[in-house]
Amino acid sequence: MECRVLSIQSHVVRGYVGNKSATFPLQVLGFEVDSINSVQFSNHTGYAHWKGQVLTAEELNVLYEGIKLNKVNHYDYILTGYSRDTSFLEMVVDIIKELKKANPSLVYVCDPVMGDHGAMYVPENLLPVYRDKVVPLADILTPNQFEAELLTGRKINTQQDAVEFNLLSLVVLYHHPVVTVVKPDGTNSSQKICMDIPKVDAVFVGTGDLFAAMLLAWTHHHPKDLKTACEKTVSVMHHVVKRTITYATEMAGPGKRPSPAQLELRMVQSKADIENPAIVVEAKVL
Repeated sequence: MECRVLSIQSHVVRGYVGNKSATFPLQVLGFEVDSINSVQFSNHTGYAHWKGQVLTAEELNVLYEGIKLNKVNHYDYILTGYSRDTSFLEMVVDIIKELKKANPSLVYVCDPVMGDHGAMYVPENLLPVYRDKVVPLADILTPNQFEAELLTGRKINTQQDAVEFNLLSLVVLYHHPVVTVVKPDGTNSSQKICMDIPKVDAVFVGTGDLFAAMLLAWTHHHPKDLKTACEKTVSVMHHVVKRTITYATEMAGPGKRPSPAQLELRMVQSKADIENPAIVVEAKVL
């Protein structure tokens, strides 16, 4: 049985972010991916210059209506990432509700992209939409520490604070240097996993999008083994980031910091590691 994902995220012509970070790895791991691009930019906004277009809620609805009219709107997974407009995000909510009604076993993976390091890089009025409308629909949520704090209204200062961030069926809270996973099994008990991840001194773009896609893939391939799914997800990240920083450092030259172009993820070059990652970071069950 083929497994089909509807991915609603950003798109760049050059580089890897949003759908460009998620689609190739998911396809490599056997998923059919239907992509809707929330924005189409020349490159990510960390460059000195960027140009492009933003998809409106009405344009999103037109695309979805076309899929629906042809009766090809059956999905096993929905993956969402960057959005910067409330009406667009609310349209996404309507689509998810309709698709979940058609397929109650559909899994919604949400990366609530809002900001990092104490600052929001989307309009503040997206927060209540995420908190009140999007999160209740999500089956898997992948906020970073700052986004988790926004969603809960609480500071996360310790590992115990992170473990207590438990909104739904599977929550992955990632930030340097710990990944914490909480998965209630329908009873009062829950599975908690912690992973210590080496920090790389560089700014990467698209890694969160890759992380969410890989978590979708490996939880699908290991539905009853959360520890293995998380180890494979984080190990893919390790291999891609390591290959990227090695290449970028060589290109930049001795004593120079790599440019955004040099730090674009080495995705195609990491195909073998995406398909069969050697486990380099082990998960500890708390």
